[in-house]
Amino acid sequence: MTGTQTARSPLRIHGRDTELSTAHTFMSGLEHRTGGALVCAAGPGLGRTAFLERAVQDFRPGRALLVRATTADGARPHGGVRTLLRAVTGRWPHARPAAGTGQGSERSALLRLLHTAAAGRPLLLCVDDVHLWDPPSRTELGRCAALLRTSQDPVGLLLSVADHRAHDPALAGLPRLRLGPLDGPAAAALLGDLTDGRAAPAVREELARAADGSPRLLGELAAGLTPPQLAGLAPLPRPLADPATLLRACGARPAELPPATRRLLLLAAAAQETHPEGPGADAALVLRAAAAAGLGAPALEPAEAAGLVRTEGERLRFGSAPLRRALYESVPLAERRAAHAHLASASADAAALRLPHLVHRALAGDGPDAGLAGRLAAAARADGPYLSHEERSVALAVAAGRTEDGTDRATRLTEAADHARLAGRPARARELLVPVRALPAALPVRGRAELVHGLLSLRDGPVADAREELLLAAALLGPHDAAAALTARLAATEAAWAMGDAAAYVEALGGERSGVDAPADAPGARPVNAAPGVRGRLPDDYRTGMAAVLSGRLDAGVGPLRRLLARTEQAEDPEVLLRAGVAALVVGDLAAACRVNARALAAARALGRTTLVPQALEHLAYGELRAGRHPRARVHAEEGLRTAHRTGQRNIAAHQHAILALVASVEGDTDALTTHATAATAVAAPHGLVQVATLTGWALARADLGAGRVDEAAARLGPLVRPGPRQGHFAVRMLAVPCYAEAAVQAGAPDAARAAVAEFAVWADLGADPAAPAQLARCRALLAGAGGGRPAAADAYYEEARARHEDTVNDFERARTLLLHGKWLRRRRRPGPARGLLRDALVAFEGCGARAWTEQTRAELRATGDAPAGAEPPAAGRAGPLAELTPQQLRIARCVAEGATNREVALRLSVSPRTVDHHLRNVFAVLGVRSRLELARLVDRAEDSTAAL
Repeated sequence: MTGTQTARSPLRIHGRDTELSTAHTFMSGLEHRTGGALVCAAGPGLGRTAFLERAVQDFRPGRALLVRATTADGARPHGGVRTLLRAVTGRWPHARPAAGTGQGSERSALLRLLHTAAAGRPLLLCVDDVHLWDPPSRTELGRCAALLRTSQDPVGLLLSVADHRAHDPALAGLPRLRLGPLDGPAAAALLGDLTDGRAAPAVREELARAADGSPRLLGELAAGLTPPQLAGLAPLPRPLADPATLLRACGARPAELPPATRRLLLLAAAAQETHPEGPGADAALVLRAAAAAGLGAPALEPAEAAGLVRTEGERLRFGSAPLRRALYESVPLAERRAAHAHLASASADAAALRLPHLVHRALAGDGPDAGLAGRLAAAARADGPYLSHEERSVALAVAAGRTEDGTDRATRLTEAADHARLAGRPARARELLVPVRALPAALPVRGRAELVHGLLSLRDGPVADAREELLLAAALLGPHDAAAALTARLAATEAAWAMGDAAAYVEALGGERSGVDAPADAPGARPVNAAPGVRGRLPDDYRTGMAAVLSGRLDAGVGPLRRLLARTEQAEDPEVLLRAGVAALVVGDLAAACRVNARALAAARALGRTTLVPQALEHLAYGELRAGRHPRARVHAEEGLRTAHRTGQRNIAAHQHAILALVASVEGDTDALTTHATAATAVAAPHGLVQVATLTGWALARADLGAGRVDEAAARLGPLVRPGPRQGHFAVRMLAVPCYAEAAVQAGAPDAARAAVAEFAVWADLGADPAAPAQLARCRALLAGAGGGRPAAADAYYEEARARHEDTVNDFERARTLLLHGKWLRRRRRPGPARGLLRDALVAFEGCGARAWTEQTRAELRATGDAPAGAEPPAAGRAGPLAELTPQQLRIARCVAEGATNREVALRLSVSPRTVDHHLRNVFAVLGVRSRLELARLVDRAEDSTAAL
């Protein structure tokens, strides 16, 4: 039965902004009498139907109808088109299909029917699952869609097809869009809708990962949980969904396939067990195994036609990871073992397939096999870049399953967990660690398990807990594995840094033995990671330099850290490079920091250490941010955020949100600032991320400052820059002082900033920030000019600040100095010199994309009598009564209409509150209004009229 509907209730769709924009552009063309068609392709469960329903809901200018195709429509020639004709006439009885026979008659009838149904108004006809129709119907519909593009009728066809049928020849030439899997934030937002916000954050993250971006599967998973499980108060079921649920959510019906096809699909699914998240199964291996099992290549064709699997080069790829998992787990264990036996036999003679061969042999058997498990573990540990961390993890986990000895089993599970961590699969890593604590194992093995768990907690959990786990791991490993103990202590320093606890950092760093260098083959040593950086040397320079810096002796730490940077800048290990990048940021070498962290990013990608990629992007974004290159920082942080979500690292994601909030505070994007600040705080508070909280507070305060809300900015920044129990992060406090000094002075409280500026002066002299000397001179200029106190000194400090900015690359900070100096000169009744500085500031702010500061600068220029590009139109171009206002009165009226108080207007326009009050009384008299509310309404109406013109 074919369904028709017009959407009535609100329909929220997440993660489809780009696709919806494309559809809205297509639909807006119908308003301008431009007909046409658009094809929407998506895999099963990815929301084709919901997308079409949303299009019907959003189509306002005319009529809209959604028709759902069914397999019954395609059972007879032209059945689909005839069903469509009936649906249209059923919805609009005045339209009647014209009778006719012969080739093209259905097409002609449909065109005439749509012309009649439209009746001169825009008409949107959506057909869902067109691929289910018969070939003649699809051909006629495709030709009809092509003809609509040149017709005079404002009729549009929005068609959906399964992803594997997107290139149907019948629809060739029609524009199309594709709905892919949802990303992490979109899946979390959808889950919030599905559960009314009752799902705990950790549960949301796990469900989103398990759903693999499928909205339908996400709904199935959420529906299968009890309220305590959703709230995180009860353990989640394992597995999260049974095979039948997975198959239903993926739109797969394997029982309808021929037996030979089902057996070949099982071989393909089993072949990918060695690398579940990889690029697909080795097609040649699968076909060799299929031939040995008496199956021919043609047996694959029904599965390809159903969209379950596709051939891409030398790989067989399933429609989704949950689909492959369901097809594998839905068959009895004996059949899975038989499939692995065929695969083991087919890979026996290939040297490049040694590890997969051993994995398949192990999965084909049952019970302990010490010899096979040992060979498999040795192959998984072998050097060679061709093996990914996931492949090593799978092999070690399978080896552990065939291991009887408790210590060896725990060791292999721990190594498997660490490789899963490096592959960006933290949930799998935690699962592998669960049985380790119940196994009898020696202290070194327990220590290595604690180390892996602590590293996982460091990226996704309370960092104070992670620090304690890592210190425990160091204590357990110290007498047995010096390299691993060193790794644990270094990770503990990262936790202390995130906590904002400098003393804890020094304690963890000082606990190591200077110059430790444990070779990989040291007696009793078994490195946790295959990565050489974990068992590499930590020079004394790093320990000495960072201990000095975190103890408040930056001058003593700079030399050792610079030596370290010079020796390690060309290293190839991403972990070594990341530490060198930290050293570069600490000593203020921003060019080296960006260069080294970019190299760390490239190395992490090249070596497949997926878990390090978002951290490298975070450090790279910090370097760009410190250099004032906000657009670059945004690009890196956005990619880092996506990668952090994909790899389950919420703490890293929170740092990326904080960076993006800082960028948004410069770019003036209020919505982005609110979104990122909220997301950062939601993780920072429960996980104890003091650095994230400080950066987020700084971002909000800087946005307040840019908008002229100086009181709010000073209130936010005061606790962050002053010493005390609520102080900000030790690495951020001094960076935020210039903002605080500006806010405090403009808020009329310069004395509150003097102590912070004095401390900033000491820090600036140490050379840890290239922009600090210029910012210090600017702060001193602000303090000297406060209340008109020492104008000559203020001028001299501003000149010094401008001169020092010439030696830095931070254009944003230079522009802020130019703006403040220009404001100061204008207030001193020197509009000529002010105008030149303000023009330079305007150009710099525009180049930085700093919209809020750009508007401030334009307002200052107008106040000097200049009229920069983008200024408000002359009086002749204003609407209605606003034309009677002077430029200054108009500026004040607009500020008041936005809700600003007289004091806020005065600060924003750099005039006195008394001046604002005087102008505002005149504005009321000219416009004939008696309240601020009436003024706001009048300004809004006038602005709307101007926009309409």
